[in-house]
Amino acid sequence: MNNATTYQKKVNASTQNLSAIRNFVSRHAEEQGFSSQKVADIQLAVDEAYTNIIKHAYKYDSDQNVIINLEFDDEKMVVTLTDHGLGFDIGKYKKPNLKKQIERKKRGGMGVYLIQKLMDEVSYHAKNHENVLRMCKNRN
Repeated sequence: MNNATTYQKKVNASTQNLSAIRNFVSRHAEEQGFSSQKVADIQLAVDEAYTNIIKHAYKYDSDQNVIINLEFDDEKMVVTLTDHGLGFDIGKYKKPNLKKQIERKKRGGMGVYLIQKLMDEVSYHAKNHENVLRMCKNRN
């Protein structure tokens, strides 16, 4: 990203920080001219990703950290979440059966699906005890 504007926030892996993260993401996305619908999509995707890190990567260990990086250019916003918890095996991910989820009134298990639906591009890499989730939202 040439001529990119970047912002970074480091927080403990705790649900107590969800509101601060939502505000951090939405404030910068709004300042960069993203529509209210796109800001809402980005907020929900980041919320799901951060919650998954708390639950699955760190098993609710709030002493651990998550780094949230925002990058903006003329075409898109890139949100990167970095943690050092347990990695996610993307090969084992199965798309949820939405009809069964609704019929059973089952909560949870929708985070990855939502992230992929809400964002324009999603990638995940785990290497040397570092997990990096990169999510892009196009301006147009």
